[in-house]
Amino acid sequence: MNAGQRTIQPLIKKLLLPGLLLVVVAILARFQFLRPGGAPSNEQDRKTTMTASAGEFVLACPGRMEGLSEAIDIGAGIEGVLAEVRVQEGQTVAAGDVVALIACDDLKAELQSADRIAEAMRQARQRLLRGSREEERRIAAAEVEAARAMFKQLQLQQQRMAGLFEKGDVAREAMEKARRDVEVAEASLRAKTDYQQLTNAPPLPEELAKADAEVQAADEKIKLAGAKLGKCVIRAPAQGTVLRRHLNAGEVVSALSPRPILSMADLSRLRVRAEVDERDVGRIYRGQLAQVLSDAAPNGKLSGRVTWIGTRMGRKKVLTGNPAEKSDRDVLEVLVELDEKADWAIVGLRVTVQFIGKGIG
Repeated sequence: MNAGQRTIQPLIKKLLLPGLLLVVVAILARFQFLRPGGAPSNEQDRKTTMTASAGEFVLACPGRMEGLSEAIDIGAGIEGVLAEVRVQEGQTVAAGDVVALIACDDLKAELQSADRIAEAMRQARQRLLRGSREEERRIAAAEVEAARAMFKQLQLQQQRMAGLFEKGDVAREAMEKARRDVEVAEASLRAKTDYQQLTNAPPLPEELAKADAEVQAADEKIKLAGAKLGKCVIRAPAQGTVLRRHLNAGEVVSALSPRPILSMADLSRLRVRAEVDERDVGRIYRGQLAQVLSDAAPNGKLSGRVTWIGTRMGRKKVLTGNPAEKSDRDVLEVLVELDEKADWAIVGLRVTVQFIGKGIG
């Protein structure tokens, strides 16, 4: 190696080493391995404005459109066959409106039978309170008067026979017979009097208690049959819009393997359930302004305000399908209530929520 080559080599090393170092730094910066915390960024981080001031977007995250209430499934509380589904998808119903009917002819017959049994029990109780019929009371009173008259007549006859016996005009046997006739008449009078008192007496307490219990049991059977029959009428639990009909007339519903008849939600106003990354929860506050955008309407956006912030972290539910998206981080659910509606704002639509804040500090 000559002296010229020995002089050039140190010079090349001095020039190449700083250049290679700059290339390595550029590559690492390109893949963001030098981010604070050492974690690579995702789609959400690229949408986040890290140096926002008042009135600017401080955060963007995915969300899903929903109604003022979450979608609820309406089912049946009794087994049977659907006789009719009275609503269509997209139809608005009020609370208490009948949305479906279940064929329950057997329960109707059961209710009618319970009504008849209860009516019979009530009549029996009324009969017990009324006591004997008026005709029976008149007959009993007449029999008492007849027995009393017979008793008095036989008493007079006994007195007359006693006088004749003292004079010796009649034998002792005749006097004894007259005395026995009086005793028989007196016993008959007592029996007739007791029967008259029985016809006029009120019911016994235990008889009335039994009648009351039978009437109450019959009324309970009516309520039970009516409650079963009431389950055959499916009503809307609240005001809302029918999102989907799951079953049609003629299909079977069962309480053991429940299947919803339809799904509905309150769409009088719309809101977005957004998922904020765990690293950005400090940027969100109640009342914060926000904008909602969607690929379904590239030129459209809706404004809203944060009305609720979750109290616990959870796993991501809204996935964009981007392979670079991080799904191993926890998120916090936030509700943004929208100020307006749009044709493209459909329940279940994935959207992007941009939050307007006062800055990080």
